Amino acid sequence: MPDRPEAELADFLRSRRERLSPRAVGLPAGRRRRTPGLRREEVAELAGIGVDWYVRLEQGRNVRPSAVTVDALARALKLNKTEHGHLRALAGARLSGAFEREIVPDMIRRIVEGYGHPAYITGRRFDVLAWNKRADDIFGFSRIAEADRNTFLTILTSPASRKLFGAGWPDEARRVVALFRANYDLYANDPAFVELIERVRPRCPEFVSWWRSHEVRGPSAGRKQLKHPKLGVLAYDYATFQANDDPALKLAVYTPATD
Repeated sequence: MPDRPEAELADFLRSRRERLSPRAVGLPAGRRRRTPGLRREEVAELAGIGVDWYVRLEQGRNVRPSAVTVDALARALKLNKTEHGHLRALAGARLSGAFEREIVPDMIRRIVEGYGHPAYITGRRFDVLAWNKRADDIFGFSRIAEADRNTFLTILTSPASRKLFGAGWPDEARRVVALFRANYDLYANDPAFVELIERVRPRCPEFVSWWRSHEVRGPSAGRKQLKHPKLGVLAYDYATFQANDDPALKLAVYTPATD
């Protein structure tokens, strides 16, 4: 696993380059290619930058592309809005200090506990930091040891989570991996993040290929269909919000689907 933002930037660029075909960017296919995707020199030409400079980026060298270069690479690699934002964050990543588990302010905790539908709060590492009884009834947070109370870890490794999401588990698990990857890339040298990856890898056979694809996603609203062992079949619409007190805190709220 890469262990610093420069390496994650290199891996992300490589993964986006390898998924593009020449036809997708208006280039002739030419002779059969030994590896999938575009060549490095083709990306450099499309972005209007030097080949040597681009090669240094893909090698994880300690170089910093300008905002103009980042935007040019995003266009050349046909990145979507989330991917573009992630590339921009990686290019400017200069995080310092070890990760520290967030603390939920008392006011926010009380609001979550008093909310009439399932709700919980997670941090940058997807640790579950606060929840209400309705969320606990479904996800059983109070019955999980604090060190394991992490949505990334439980969804990928817990047999109960696989049963809860049923046939929808692969989509939900892959979504969570892509969400987590967007955070991990900025903390890739932090032991707390690395330790979590090392715990997941041997316990989830699907994880390695998902991680290698380097998909990233941003938070979005959606619907979850669950099959709870006691509550039966459940359908919820959900959304997530950042806390003004600490943008690292994410509030997830659920409401029963009406249709």
